Amino acid sequence: VQLQASGGGVVQAGGSLRLSCVASGRVLSIDAMGWYRQVPGDVRELVASTTTGGATNYADSVKGRFAISRDNAKNTVYLQMNVVKVEDTAIYYCNTDRVVRVGGWTSYNHWGQGTLVTVSS
Repeated sequence: VQLQASGGGVVQAGGSLRLSCVASGRVLSIDAMGWYRQVPGDVRELVASTTTGGATNYADSVKGRFAISRDNAKNTVYLQMNVVKVEDTAIYYCNTDRVVRVGGWTSYNHWGQGTLVTVSS
């Protein structure tokens, strides 16, 4: 599975940004899709995740500001980032898990290349 993330850039504190991540590579369906972020020198942390069953999970630090959504027909996951803060600055990675592939087999835990989000004060 190849994951292509886009939408990162520089945004002022209080502004908004929308990240997108498209999965490709003989994909039939994807159960879990999510966004993680990492600051150099720190561990990678979950930002938000969603499953086909509709369950969503958010880091406490982004609750009420960020929203995760998905378009299953396009194998795409989005992260709408509102009221961004300087501390949201990080490389954002998309992740997919439990991916059903053409041929009927399932693959797990795929990562995209990351997209940099910089929030200026």
